[in-house]
Amino acid sequence: MKKVITYGTFDLFHQGHLNILTRAKKLGDYLIVGVTTEHFDEMRGKVNVIDSTLERIENVRKTGLADEIIIEDHEGQKIEDIQKYNIDVFTVGSDWVGTFDYLNNFCKVIYLERTPDISSTMLRKSRFHIINLGIVGTGRMAPRFLEEDKYVSGIHIVCAYNIEEDSGRSFQNKYELPVYYHDYQKFLEHIDAVYIASPNETHYQYAKQALQAGKHVLSENPVGLSKNDVEELYTLAEDKNLVLLEGIKTAYCPGFQQLLNTVQGGKIGEIKDVEACFTRLANPNSRERTDENYGGAFLEYAAYTLLPIFKLFGTRYKEVRIDSILDEKGLDVYTKIQLIYDQGMGTAKCGVGVKSEGQLVVAGTEGYILAESPWWLTKKYVVRYENPDVIEIFEPRFQGDGLRYEISEFASKINGLERNAYKLTKDEILAMSEITEIFMNKRMEQKRNDSIRGDRNRADRC
Repeated sequence: MKKVITYGTFDLFHQGHLNILTRAKKLGDYLIVGVTTEHFDEMRGKVNVIDSTLERIENVRKTGLADEIIIEDHEGQKIEDIQKYNIDVFTVGSDWVGTFDYLNNFCKVIYLERTPDISSTMLRKSRFHIINLGIVGTGRMAPRFLEEDKYVSGIHIVCAYNIEEDSGRSFQNKYELPVYYHDYQKFLEHIDAVYIASPNETHYQYAKQALQAGKHVLSENPVGLSKNDVEELYTLAEDKNLVLLEGIKTAYCPGFQQLLNTVQGGKIGEIKDVEACFTRLANPNSRERTDENYGGAFLEYAAYTLLPIFKLFGTRYKEVRIDSILDEKGLDVYTKIQLIYDQGMGTAKCGVGVKSEGQLVVAGTEGYILAESPWWLTKKYVVRYENPDVIEIFEPRFQGDGLRYEISEFASKINGLERNAYKLTKDEILAMSEITEIFMNKRMEQKRNDSIRGDRNRADRC
């Protein structure tokens, strides 16, 4: 008898799960299905499991495909089970390709092709539904989204869109996802929600068209380059009862929320200064370093560095000053934003061509909090006081690269589970867009001045 084993969470059981089990059953004579426990799911990074272990087991049992159902509750169990049950074939979906190659030493490993499309209606629960999602843009963020989506229940990626056909075809071949190139409206017809990871200047238009078509929107920052544009998108989303979520993943990470709670709990007294820095030396040929209109440090990282300032001081600043170091093309390789409040001050620093210490420092009247680089992922922070011998260390939970928390928040809001927007509020996004507009106006003015000087120089030479 040929024995096959497969594992999964099987949360919010849907047609995709049924298809995997059906294909797994055809690989042998006897199918064993391992269902993960809530504790093990949490350990391996699954962030929003909704159904209990017993419910998930019952859903697998109802298919009639499993000859035996077991529980997976610890790391290393797959090898133990393969040996214990004399397994011939281990199989999982193709989104895990390569992850379990090490099991080839114990049995045959087969990755089953992904389900191209699944029903948006749950087989069992009318309260929840699978969200069919499309990705706009197939650059560096799209593969990261696919990788992190595996750890979030309720989201199913069905297609992508990119006007650049070469990039789109490469993405389609590698990830087995259909890619649309010219007809954005046709792309929207196949989805319930969209993740926008295209160049900065395209976010607003893609988001607007998606909302007008009745689709929920998760957009990389900035969703718009002016305050009016962002207000328009929020009004449109509210009128149509749709979710519009800005992709600043730090806001949704549990560690960052814990840091804010520590500050707001009064542990370091009254807050007087917040300083946040996010820099990296980007590839000189990258979009951030070559797009003189919509690249640069500010549009890449300013939202992240402004986030803790707005969270701790609010959005009603008295003064703002923006200074940049420009390269020969006029693109900002390093930008500093200074905000003055009645109760204190904040400094946001970001760079793509200048490297600095990427830390977050929150200074208070009784001590300070230090979160070292990469503070935007918030894996660790310390509280220090006047007495240098007193140091408190906090190490919050953190999984993956943080994107899964953002995706989970998006799915929860769509399903009505998380309507409280405190993690990233509309007012905070509008305040960021206001500062973005100031920066963009300054950039345009600089370009006009450079053009005038260039014309004068040419005239003088003549």
